[in-house]
Amino acid sequence: MWQPASRYPDPAFEVLDPRFAPYLMFNAAIERLATGFRWAEGPVWFGDQRGLLWSDIPNDRVMRWDEASGAVSTFRQPSNFANGHTRDRQGRLLSCEHGTRRVTRTEYDGRITVICDGFDGKRLNSPNDIVVKSDDSIWFTDPPFGILGHYEGFAAAQELPTNIYRVDGRTGKATVASSAVNRPNGLCFSPDERLLYVVESGADPRRIRVFDLADDGERLVNDRVFFEAVDGGQPDGFRCDVDGNLWAGWGTGEGHDGVLVFAPDATPIGRIALPERCANLCFGGRARNRLFMAASQSLYALYVNTQGATA
Repeated sequence: MWQPASRYPDPAFEVLDPRFAPYLMFNAAIERLATGFRWAEGPVWFGDQRGLLWSDIPNDRVMRWDEASGAVSTFRQPSNFANGHTRDRQGRLLSCEHGTRRVTRTEYDGRITVICDGFDGKRLNSPNDIVVKSDDSIWFTDPPFGILGHYEGFAAAQELPTNIYRVDGRTGKATVASSAVNRPNGLCFSPDERLLYVVESGADPRRIRVFDLADDGERLVNDRVFFEAVDGGQPDGFRCDVDGNLWAGWGTGEGHDGVLVFAPDATPIGRIALPERCANLCFGGRARNRLFMAASQSLYALYVNTQGATA
């Protein structure tokens, strides 16, 4: 059973490299904001509403935590087994839906617009995670996890490779950004949007790949391995801070569950231990300095001495 930290600094912090120490707040501890979910995923911050949304995939619902009151409520059910979320540059919710095998946008009036549900006349697999670039293009991964059974979606045949897609923000046209990643999962841009990090879930051991963006900002080039989890554990979803550090959800098992933080040179510099595997995370709060962590059956938060990148 998780218990709040009994002293400061929180013993759940582990400094692996001196570069991590400045990001820790002496008197900030990990807080469990909510629990009782089946598989928490895809957190996204709504500062204008002072709240956080995240997915509880097997329960087919999107949850909401209210910053002012601490209340937890159901934002949407059914959610079509939604997984990853983000906001576009106009503040609208973008969602990856396993059940309908599509990416959608929730308009200001609540209407649902389909962004992408297929490619070359075939259905997507089960869109997993999603980010938006400053040119309004939408990038998402499409592994098969939601069609492997009836727990996080519906069992179905795979029709397409496990691609990374880009949807043009002006034309809405979808293109394959990369087909080289085996079961791509979490993804995020570096603060300057020159790099795209992607988790390769189909690799054994799992690894994080990184691509350069071509000069046109539309194509992925110079594919290489950023980090390979040879010592155990598995990366999942992640985000960058303003200094380019990569904060990665991590598991599985004792000594691995929580968040692993990487410097831009791929050195692991810090760890945040949680009692549950962290599937995904985001930065939020008034100053984007609060790390929200969706971890198995619970939602956690921690104030840190940095800010999330806007990319």
